[in-house]
Amino acid sequence: MSKKRLPNIIAVTLMFAMILLAGCAAQPSGDLEVFSWWTAGGEAEGLEAMLEVFAEQYPDIVVINATVAGGAGVDARAVLATRMQGGDPPGSFQVHAGHELIDTYVVADQMESITFLYEEEGWLDVYPPDLIEILSYDGEIWSVPVNIHRANVLWYNAGVFTEQGLTPPTTMDDFFAVAEVLEDGGIIPLSLGESWTVVHLFETVLLGSMGPDAYSGLWNGSTDWGSSQVTQALENFDRMLDYVNEDFAALSWDQATQLVIDGTAAMNIMGDWAEGYFKAQGWTPGIEFGWVASPGSSGAFDALSDSFGLPKDAPNRDAAIAWLRVCGSKEGQDAFNPIKGSIPAHTGGNRGLYDQYLQSAMDDFASDAIVPSLMHGAAASPSWQQDIIDAVALFLGGRDVSAFQAALVAAAGDAGY
Repeated sequence: MSKKRLPNIIAVTLMFAMILLAGCAAQPSGDLEVFSWWTAGGEAEGLEAMLEVFAEQYPDIVVINATVAGGAGVDARAVLATRMQGGDPPGSFQVHAGHELIDTYVVADQMESITFLYEEEGWLDVYPPDLIEILSYDGEIWSVPVNIHRANVLWYNAGVFTEQGLTPPTTMDDFFAVAEVLEDGGIIPLSLGESWTVVHLFETVLLGSMGPDAYSGLWNGSTDWGSSQVTQALENFDRMLDYVNEDFAALSWDQATQLVIDGTAAMNIMGDWAEGYFKAQGWTPGIEFGWVASPGSSGAFDALSDSFGLPKDAPNRDAAIAWLRVCGSKEGQDAFNPIKGSIPAHTGGNRGLYDQYLQSAMDDFASDAIVPSLMHGAAASPSWQQDIIDAVALFLGGRDVSAFQAALVAAAGDAGY
């Protein structure tokens, strides 16, 4: 080969290399529909903050923010199920990590594994192994968690408690004693909302009455739903309902939380997305409102996680994958969680961005017994969960504890436990 031809070959080689590099660096573009149920104060703002991070990193993608109102995603999940069955999936959708995603869509072969993302992004080293296990099925990982929420939190109006000379209740007996004083003072002891919030309350009473080991055993078959422990928990739940607002069935979760802000009610048992709502209304943690673990549940962390997955045949797959990269990133989660009122699933989160409550949740998540949430998709299959929801609804009509327990025993049997 002549020396004269060598520079030409090098130039051609460099040109092809530059073309290849340009192709690799090409940013995804087009539309991306992100489906969620984040519409209330705190959660909606948190989503917007994460979308801003996404827009900075992927400016050529136009996000269609498709939110469906309805507490805990009850209405949104129904809309999503119809779309998935009809072959009309969004680019990516919010779903509770665990049984809710796996039993509904993964087993039905409607999702694409995203194990490759965990390997490419190094997430296997920054997400806790127990969480990875919840996200996994058949040796593959199926969604990206954007947060960790705690379900078993009792929130209270600090001013009301000071005026009444009360200490926040940490045991069941404490709760009933405090509730009596509040009721005598013309204040609703415990605010409550629509049907799913009643089930949320129910699971925290199970946990607080039984302890984390027996509670977890309800979901793996080692605790008998017909036991005296469950009976005691149901009696506590029945008694607690005597202290809630009469119009609970007509209120959303955030409207129930608003009763605490208004001073109409003193307490609310809700997940820590309520903290985001308090802050969105101008309240400061540790000043206007306080918190303790729901009665009897100190030392246990009733956990759930919001996550996003990749539907098979998702429109604009490249844009959907870009969204998942941001969802799983430290930057995306640190933008979202301080506003939403949750802690990052990514262990590299910047602790300094999180307020007094969220730092306490980080500490508890690292030290408490971790148990799965029933209402929020981690503990039971959707069919079993629905049977329990139905049993709770029937119980509200007649308040028959024996019949309630019999229904729960039957639901566990139908689920194979």
